[in-house]
Amino acid sequence: MLFPSLLLSAAASAGAAAAQGVSTYVNPAVPTGTPIPANYTGPLRPQVHYSPPTGFMNDPNGMFYLNGVFHLYYQYNPTGLGAGNQHWGHATSKDGYTWENQPIALFPPEEKQYVFSGSVVVDTNNTSGFFPNQTNGVVAIFTLARYNEDGSGGPQTQAIAYSHDEGYTFQYYAQNPVVDSTSSQFRDPKVIRFEDHWAMVVAYSQEFALGIFTSTDLKKWTWASNFTNHGLLGAQYECPNLVKMPVRDRESGEVVDEKYVITLSYFIGDFNGTHFNTLDAATRLTDFAKDNYAAQFFYGVEGNQISLGWASNWQYAQQVPTGNNEGWRSAMTLPRASYLTKAPRIGWTMVDEIYDTKSIMGDSLATKTMGNGSVTVDYADVASNALYIEANVTGIDVAKATSFSTLNLTFTSPSSGESLRSGFYFGGDNPFFVDRGQLRGFDNVFFTDKFSVADVYYDSSADKTASWRVQAVIDRSMYEPLTMVNVAARDLPAGAKVSVAVWALKSTWAGQANKQGTVVGNVTTTSKRHMIYEGVSRHNE
Repeated sequence: MLFPSLLLSAAASAGAAAAQGVSTYVNPAVPTGTPIPANYTGPLRPQVHYSPPTGFMNDPNGMFYLNGVFHLYYQYNPTGLGAGNQHWGHATSKDGYTWENQPIALFPPEEKQYVFSGSVVVDTNNTSGFFPNQTNGVVAIFTLARYNEDGSGGPQTQAIAYSHDEGYTFQYYAQNPVVDSTSSQFRDPKVIRFEDHWAMVVAYSQEFALGIFTSTDLKKWTWASNFTNHGLLGAQYECPNLVKMPVRDRESGEVVDEKYVITLSYFIGDFNGTHFNTLDAATRLTDFAKDNYAAQFFYGVEGNQISLGWASNWQYAQQVPTGNNEGWRSAMTLPRASYLTKAPRIGWTMVDEIYDTKSIMGDSLATKTMGNGSVTVDYADVASNALYIEANVTGIDVAKATSFSTLNLTFTSPSSGESLRSGFYFGGDNPFFVDRGQLRGFDNVFFTDKFSVADVYYDSSADKTASWRVQAVIDRSMYEPLTMVNVAARDLPAGAKVSVAVWALKSTWAGQANKQGTVVGNVTTTSKRHMIYEGVSRHNE
């Protein structure tokens, strides 16, 4: 059977592409040089979390911040509703929430060699030699995963591509791979700048090891050390991060130091450019539930470091009903701003806060200061069906807090009877919990309905009173939307004060839709990009 296909070279100039002679395989069903249009009004579409226009999305990739713009790339199958045919999708944002879909950024170099996860750096000083007249050259470092004809995994190697237009179009480096291997489990490079050289962490997935490599030019890499068998081993190591993070004083919030963090679980330590040494033997977790995978920090951010994760889990990501109902699967978490501090009793910890939401804040729906009591808000008229909630509890007499002292958030749907509950118990083992067992519409044995985790909030050796704060965002992704929220404080000791505020959040997609309700993405600058197409044909026996 004869079928047509295309080879694509994307470059800053036609001459550059022709000189390199590097082409990329393009499935005829995949659009090139233009975003994929989509409708974002469906009842399951999140309105403040990023989701792809169509198809299947998983890990965030290559995230960086440059000239006021956040760039998000992601593992993307534009031709199906499950993993496979991996490209790098692309979206940009000025506020971390309002994302504009861009044309696909990286295509497979061959029909059965896919573009897996990786990272992006800005080569300000042209160490690579790709940008003789630029200080804003962008280089992507990623895994190319080859598959054999029988579907089995072939070698995974590390490759690079470079962009002269700040990450909108890329050209493959002609001398790839830059780190070769024969392993089918060697992937997900994360690159940072360290003093006078580049440093990469990459996962030997099945060996529970991270390799640390160094380079002066992003093209020639030298192995320096391994970080091996740390933390909760799980099934494999994937998508590591290496990031320098500020250390803040717990009381004043002032920056007092900086440390490096490796994320698998996460480990705090010192990095000298070739070796990472942990400060202690503890394994720390950023999350206690199941829907935050492969999180990555943006390159180029100063101060608190900002990350996004994949808000799903491989146990059920390819079965969620958004695929059959609306033609897309998966979303990203909200952006988090993170720093390190010393916490009571547990010592070193990474604090995660929801990144600045001011650009998407809508109307104030309720504010109340109380002791024991509750606040109920009907938000059925909020068009986005998304809320931001903040509750601060102060003056807690820790000696008098009991196992019944709680602050609860309960979201309900009067029409369907469904509910989502979350909250914190201030006495006993201090568990924070989420209960989504009263929601319907998706049934999967691995879609766990209840989670709880200890959350130490006071210093038992010193504090007589303590405080506790929660930030919460609820977004649309339900058959029958939840439209009521109740925030309730019960059995708190005398003197405790609870301040509650509830705001509507604006839809980040509504303002981008045309008259037909379609979000078309960025089509205004594609005419400035040069794309070369070579027509070919392939025989498929």
